[in-house]
Amino acid sequence: MQPIPIIASVLIALSVGSNDTSNALGICIGCRIISFRRAVILFGVFVLIGILLQGRKVMKTVGKDIVEMDLRILGISLLVSAILIIISNWRRLPVSTHQVIIGSLTGSGTALGADVNYGSLFEIFLSWALSPLAAFFASIMLYRAMEKTLSKLPFLQIERIIRVLLLASGIIIAYTTGANELATILGPIIHAGLIDETWAFLGGSFLVFLGAVLLSNRIIETIGSGITALDPYSGFAAQFGAGCCVFLFTSLGMPISTTYCIIGGITGIGVLKGTGTVSVNLLKKIALSWILAPALAFLTCFTIIRTLI
Repeated sequence: MQPIPIIASVLIALSVGSNDTSNALGICIGCRIISFRRAVILFGVFVLIGILLQGRKVMKTVGKDIVEMDLRILGISLLVSAILIIISNWRRLPVSTHQVIIGSLTGSGTALGADVNYGSLFEIFLSWALSPLAAFFASIMLYRAMEKTLSKLPFLQIERIIRVLLLASGIIIAYTTGANELATILGPIIHAGLIDETWAFLGGSFLVFLGAVLLSNRIIETIGSGITALDPYSGFAAQFGAGCCVFLFTSLGMPISTTYCIIGGITGIGVLKGTGTVSVNLLKKIALSWILAPALAFLTCFTIIRTLI
């Protein structure tokens, strides 16, 4: 049973690389500010810096505070999570790694009668609901503030400033991907004593980078241009607003979805420009995924354990 959580974590880390490169730099690539090759290198470097500097709080929340862990819970939860995340990525649906992993851990723990910390779970659910909304409003406020402060400058100067700021905000998202997303994957196996922390940080960051290099093209198309048309100006407001929200929740130790914060930020800008610019059908599919992903993870793990163990 011991190798299963490690193998599953490897698959999830690869999937995070394929899924979350779009969160960090999909808008930059969509706006043609940076090439795909340079984007994934930047992404990998700042994922490593994020997990090294600020990953431990989220690791403790996921790996220690939610459910009383044992190898059966860990193995089945992470294996089911890996399969669900890979399928979602293949179907081009941005999915929250946190929701799938936490849904799986809770389902497995409940089926085995382990102690589940419902107080921590409630705080996490609240964070999942609040974070995209916070990103939605933060992006709108930032866009309005930029209209007032930058509109007096020459157009070309504004364009140059925004492109630099947009790249900087992408780097913030890459950093929080390490501090929050990768920390969610590594938390359970590190706190279960299956792997040394330093090797987990280095290996996890490399696998996320590898996933970005090999598999991220499909999701980047969805985030970068699928929800609403973005120029560098509005792209920065959406991404920076989302990045600030993820950074805030990461500092509180809350495992929130970078994916859904980015979607919240992009949607806020789309609504500000006019609801006709927002792809409602795509948002409906994403919202459905937001509800179904943790529920499906919970039920799958619960059923497997009750059937086999």
